[in-house]
Amino acid sequence: MNRSPNSVVRQRAAAAWLSLLALASACLAVPLRRPEAPVPVAGENIYRKGVLSTGEPLRGARAAGIEIAGPAAACANCHRRSGLGEVEGRALVPPVTAKYLYRARGSRRPTDLQNAALTMAEPGARPELLRQAERPAYSDATLARAIREGIGPDGRAFGYLMPRFSIGDADMASLIAYLKQLSRRPSPGVGEETLQFATIITPDADPTKRKGMLDVLEHFFGKQNVFDEGQGPPAQLSQRFTPIAHRWQLHVWRLTGGPESWETQLDELLKREPVFAAISGIGGETWEPVHRFCQRSGLPCLFPNVDLPPDEEQDFYDVYFSKGVLLEAELIAGRLRSLDTKVSPRRLVQIYRRGDIGEAAAASLRHATANIETVDRAIEPEAGPAKLRQALSDVGPDDGLVLWLRPGDIETLPQPPAARAVFVSGIMSGLEHAPLAGAWREVARMTYPFDLPQARAVRMDYPLGWMHFKQIPVVDERVQTDTWLACLAVSETVSMIGEDLVRDHLLETLEMHLGTRVVNGYFPRLGLAAGQRFASKGGFLVRFASPQGATLAADGDWNVP
Repeated sequence: MNRSPNSVVRQRAAAAWLSLLALASACLAVPLRRPEAPVPVAGENIYRKGVLSTGEPLRGARAAGIEIAGPAAACANCHRRSGLGEVEGRALVPPVTAKYLYRARGSRRPTDLQNAALTMAEPGARPELLRQAERPAYSDATLARAIREGIGPDGRAFGYLMPRFSIGDADMASLIAYLKQLSRRPSPGVGEETLQFATIITPDADPTKRKGMLDVLEHFFGKQNVFDEGQGPPAQLSQRFTPIAHRWQLHVWRLTGGPESWETQLDELLKREPVFAAISGIGGETWEPVHRFCQRSGLPCLFPNVDLPPDEEQDFYDVYFSKGVLLEAELIAGRLRSLDTKVSPRRLVQIYRRGDIGEAAAASLRHATANIETVDRAIEPEAGPAKLRQALSDVGPDDGLVLWLRPGDIETLPQPPAARAVFVSGIMSGLEHAPLAGAWREVARMTYPFDLPQARAVRMDYPLGWMHFKQIPVVDERVQTDTWLACLAVSETVSMIGEDLVRDHLLETLEMHLGTRVVNGYFPRLGLAAGQRFASKGGFLVRFASPQGATLAADGDWNVP
C-alpha cells in the first residue's frame, strides 16, 4: 500500500507522542525527590545577625521606646537559631517556623498531667504561662504586619518583649522565605522509629578509658531500647502532647592515622551514616580536628571525654563538661594574682612532657601570668627520670613551680625544692590518687576542677549503682561517670523537644535545662546558656590532708575564674 508523505509524518508524530506519554507515565510511577531550596541568605542574615541586605543594621523598638539595632535586634536572640522558641523563667517565646505560624492555634489545652510535665521541665514556670491563646493562621501579609507593628493575626497586640522592626518589602520577603524553610523537617539521623547517634574515638585515646566509655554507652543504648524496665518507652511530649518513642542506635566512629586526616574520615563517616548527634566520645592529645568537623557540619558533639578541649566558646555545636587543663591553668593564674607581692614568685617554672596536653596548659598559664617571668621546661617523651631531676635542679626559694605531669613522672620526683609555691595538675596526675610522696604533699597545691570526693559521695551512688546493676567493670570512674552523665543529659533533652527533632533545637533545649539537674557526677553544678559551651566553670585548689591516703582539703573556696 502506498502512503502519502503527510500520512507518514502524522503516524510518526503519533508514535512520538505515545512514547512521550509512556515516559511521562513511567516518571509519575517513580516519585521524584524535589531538590532542597537554597537557604535565603538575606533572610538568614536578618534572622541570625540583624543585618539587612544593604549591610545596614536591622533596627527595632520595644515598648517605652527602647531601641535595638544590629546583632541585638537579631530574631535568633529570642526565637533561637532553630526558630522553635524557648521558655525562660516566666516568659514564653513562641516558635516562628512555618509549621507553627501558618497553622491556626486551637483551644486545646494540656491535661493536668501534661501541664505538670511541662512545668517540671522549667522549674518555677507557671502552667498558665505555658499555654498560648487561640489565634488564626498567619498569612504572609499578617506576618509582615506582626514583625513591623507587633500585631497578631487576630488583631491583638504583642507583649513588650517583641520589638517592632523597621524593614523594607524586599528584606521582609527574604525574612519570610527564610522562616518558611527554617527547621522545616527533622534533622539527618532522625527516622520514624530510630534516632541515630555516633561516638567518636581518636587513635591516641587511652585503651582502658576507651573500653570503659564504650561499656557505659552500649549498656545505656540498650536501656533506651528495652521498654520493660518499669519506666516504659522513652516517651516525649510534643507541642501537641503526643507521645513519641524512638529507638536509639549507636555508631562507633574509630578514627585512624594522624590528626590531619581525621576531618576527611569524619566527613565520609557522616555521609555514610547520617546521625542526629555525637554523644560522649574520647580523645587524647588533641581534639581540634573533631571540634572543627562538628562545627563545620552543624553536628552537635556533646560532652566528649577530653581534657584539652579547644577554647572556642563561640562555636555553637561543640559542648564540653569543662575546659579541663585550661581551666586548671586559670585556677593557678587566679591564685598567683591573689598573692601579696612579698610572697608572690619572682619566677615561674613549668615542667611538662613535650606533646602532652600539659604543653598547651603551660602556654595558657604563661599567657595569663605575663607579669611573672616564666620558664617552660619541656621533657622529651622518651626521656627518663634524670631529665626530670635536671629540670628541677635550679628551682629556688624565690620561684614558683607547676608540674603538668602524669602519674609515671609523679612517682619518680626527687625531693621537692624549697619553692615559694608548688602546683600540681590534678587532671594529669590522677586527682586524689596521684602518687605524690609525703614531702610533696606537704608543700603542693593541686588543681581540682571537680567537687571534692566527700561532697560528691552521695551523688556518685547513682552512676556507680547503675554500673553495678549493669555489671559494668569500673575501670576509670571519672570517664565512665561523665559518659553516663552525658547519656542521661541527652536522653532527658530529647524527651523534652518532642516532635521537633532538629539539631539546633537539641542544643537550645540542653542550654535551657541542663542547669536544673541535681545529680551531676563529679561536678557540683552544671549550666549552659547562649554563648556558653563549658558546663562546669570552676574548681578548687586542694591539699592532701595527710602524708598518705586520698583525703583532700580545700585550700580556699570554689573559684570560677
